[in-house]
Amino acid sequence: MKQRAFEAANADAWQLYAAELASLDSSGMRMRLPAQSVEQFVVGYRQISHDLAIARARGYTPALIARLNDLVVRGHNVIYVRRAGFGRRLAEFFVQGFPRLVRAQRGYVFAAAATMLLPALLIAIAIDRAPEAIYSVMSADALTQIEAMYDPTAAHYGRPRAADSNFAMFGFYVRNNISISFQLFATGVLAGLGTLMYLVYNGLILGAVGIHLIKLGYFDTFVPFVIGHGAFELTAIVFAGAGGLMLGHALLDPGRLSRRTALQRAGRVAVRLLLGAVVMLIVAAFVEAFWSSIGGLPSSIKLLVGVALWVGMFGYFVAAGRGDGSRAD
Repeated sequence: MKQRAFEAANADAWQLYAAELASLDSSGMRMRLPAQSVEQFVVGYRQISHDLAIARARGYTPALIARLNDLVVRGHNVIYVRRAGFGRRLAEFFVQGFPRLVRAQRGYVFAAAATMLLPALLIAIAIDRAPEAIYSVMSADALTQIEAMYDPTAAHYGRPRAADSNFAMFGFYVRNNISISFQLFATGVLAGLGTLMYLVYNGLILGAVGIHLIKLGYFDTFVPFVIGHGAFELTAIVFAGAGGLMLGHALLDPGRLSRRTALQRAGRVAVRLLLGAVVMLIVAAFVEAFWSSIGGLPSSIKLLVGVALWVGMFGYFVAAGRGDGSRAD
């Protein structure tokens, strides 16, 4: 069936369903609907979900798919999300919704990861061959401070100020990491260029610092320290960057939508990626302050825990949230 005939055959049902959604949104009486009305609404929701699947399978226009997806998401919120308490909704998001969302937006996630990791690899290779190349990325003063943080003779690894407590460093890490994530996300509105710039910059710093410290002989103080919280921190930075790239793409290629509408729809999805990234960064800060900084533990234990965290992270985003009919996008 051609798209025009498909739309004509279902237009009345879509309009009726949209009107019911508008009525529910304005009345705030979702929990007081008669049983018959609830049943009718659920039937309509299932039909719209079916129509969306057909539209995607047949390759209909992005405008139609976006329209139907919006109706499905709003209906899902009425039936499932808004009836639950905030705590339950938040738990459901991280148990099922967040990993589904990441998989649904994997194109942006892979693009963000490549934009950060490729410069990291290239600068690491360059510095390995010509160690003085690190000064094209960092100043001598900044490099000296980093070397002092991971010097095997230092009292505390990874801290710019050895006298700070774990709680103080936790606050420092949270502020610093979330600031980076918001920079990556918000600068997506600059047609994605700001996000790309920050991803490249972070990749260069990551690769330059890593290879420099390893060549300096600080492997046992640097790698065991960063590997644990890095599972959360680096992944979250990629997700924040993916959200920024979504905003930039919506502005550059809105399809048949206006740029404002395309940005609004992309923003609703991208903000959820940012939410997940922020929570991951808080977890990363906690691990960094209270686990990574522990002295006296053998490096092998920290390495094993770090590897386990990375494996668990990948397993979570690959497997969690499957088997549920609802969609995150």
